[in-house]
Amino acid sequence: MYKITLIPGDGIGPEIIETAKNVIDATGVVIEWDMVNAGLDVYAKEGILIPQKVYDSLEKNRVALKGPITTPIGQGFQSINVLLRKKYDLFANIRPVKSIPGIRVPFSNIDLVIFRENTEDLYIGIEKMISPGIAEAAKRITEKGSRRIIQAAFDYAKANHKSKVAVVHKANIMKLTDGLFLACARDIAKAYPEIQLQEVIVDNMCMQLVMNPAQFEVIATTNLYGDILSDLCAGLVGGLGLVPGANIGNSMAIFEAVHGSAPDIAGKNAANPTAVILSGAMMLEHLGEKDSADLIYLAVKEIIQQGEHITKDLGGNATTTEMSRAIIEKILTLKNNNL
Repeated sequence: MYKITLIPGDGIGPEIIETAKNVIDATGVVIEWDMVNAGLDVYAKEGILIPQKVYDSLEKNRVALKGPITTPIGQGFQSINVLLRKKYDLFANIRPVKSIPGIRVPFSNIDLVIFRENTEDLYIGIEKMISPGIAEAAKRITEKGSRRIIQAAFDYAKANHKSKVAVVHKANIMKLTDGLFLACARDIAKAYPEIQLQEVIVDNMCMQLVMNPAQFEVIATTNLYGDILSDLCAGLVGGLGLVPGANIGNSMAIFEAVHGSAPDIAGKNAANPTAVILSGAMMLEHLGEKDSADLIYLAVKEIIQQGEHITKDLGGNATTTEMSRAIIEKILTLKNNNL
């Protein structure tokens, strides 16, 4: 049995997290869910965005499934996601991006994974006004941060029989910071002679992705570029509602959908649960429950491809509950067929 922290979040978070929990439970993996919460709703009730019990649960269980969380805007609050990444050194933001049959997009053969460094670059948040009308931000790239995210990408490529790792940079202009990142990539690549190192400047990468995304298998990049490219790639397969994500460190992993809390449709039973369900599948794979993870992947793929029980954003008329129920029924059918 596994003990997993469950963080519903805000907006549509509680709805889609409940569906993901039910889908995971349907696989037969036994999980004791430790439900705690953080975000705007909690702040309104308790006066704090992240209660201590959230930290306690994370530090006890070391694995979490999290819904989207709203951070108040314009009130001096730090992003909760950024805070958790920094506090627990969750250095690898991993986002698989795969085409799903039945989704109307220009491409049908995308299968790539983005490894985004999660703790440094411009997102360290060091900014200052150096004179009236002039603001300055610090960009920090370290050898430690660069090597571990690039190493993770190459290790993933090797374990999953991928032949290429694309390292995305702007070293032609940012010669010290991005130059360091690229130098680390070249050094690490020497230990993987069977894997091709693709060196791609970030602006060219954007063009290549919208022209021929199938040429890429694994992408490793810095924090800012990774943030932008992740959303770009999500658009290629149908949007953020279909893309799972994980924030992983050496001693903790938090799995979450990469989309926002969508307060405009909260409580309407209309949200697409795909991204958080697939994030749950990533979590199972992380736990070593690959067969159960594959069950979820296959069930989601078949339900979307059939098109009868999908939410409005995917072209259907199903509610969140109806779509998740169809996925659960498909999982149970697939399990029975394999008995």
